[in-house]
Amino acid sequence: MSVGLLAHLLGKLPYKHLAERVAERGVDYVQLALSKAISDVDFSLGRMSPGLANEVGGAFADQRVGIAVLGCYASLIEPDDDLYRHNVDRFKEHLRHARHFGASIVATEVGVPKDPARFAENEERLNRALEELVEEAERWGVTIGLEAAQGHLIASAETLASSLERFPSSCLGVVLDPCNLMNAAALDDQDEVIRNAFRLLGPRIVSAHAKDLKRGENGEITFTAAGLGDLNYPLFWELLEGHKPYGFVTLEDVQVEQLAAATRFVRDGRAAART
Repeated sequence: MSVGLLAHLLGKLPYKHLAERVAERGVDYVQLALSKAISDVDFSLGRMSPGLANEVGGAFADQRVGIAVLGCYASLIEPDDDLYRHNVDRFKEHLRHARHFGASIVATEVGVPKDPARFAENEERLNRALEELVEEAERWGVTIGLEAAQGHLIASAETLASSLERFPSSCLGVVLDPCNLMNAAALDDQDEVIRNAFRLLGPRIVSAHAKDLKRGENGEITFTAAGLGDLNYPLFWELLEGHKPYGFVTLEDVQVEQLAAATRFVRDGRAAART
């Protein structure tokens, strides 16, 4: 069973060195957030090209490491018009060049509202961005992966399902992180939260993230490496392999010294779910 890694968890490095370090850790692919992970290339807006993407992607391919997903973390509800335009254009640039890196997915969370009370305005901004991005994704044959996360405008399986219903394009999919759907109340009913996520989002999942979570002494939720917390991973693996067998699973919130154990945990758990 395959497992991937957020590349920047190994540090921000020259791209050839980064590819080597990933290969040394025995993972199969990465989610690559270019500006977070690579130190020797300027990826500012307008500088990307097919040749540059092919060079970076080739360095990972030489190490037999795939680039499953490009991470383009940019707020799609940014209230400043100039910054909003920059974020949308930057995401479109990632979509245009993703396949030259060897990736077929560009992923993001949608953004944390600066004024949550202005929900309708934030939602309108997001929908306007997605109209452009879905059109661009369809033009280039690349998939947008949207990820729900607590505190973001899209914070639950229900709000993510609503966006998918509004944009039924096959080029809009889901990056599913079960821990991102949890808060202190939801953790008490986590099995239903997980089942509901697959019920609403299962057919549109294009990738998943694996981390774990614990409840602190004061009831707050903290994240840790997969296998070290309280998430019902047997249930998650069962549903994931049932809906999307052999899908991408990428490790998050893991320290370098925890990486080998977390990798085994994911591989063993996925394999057990398929027996």
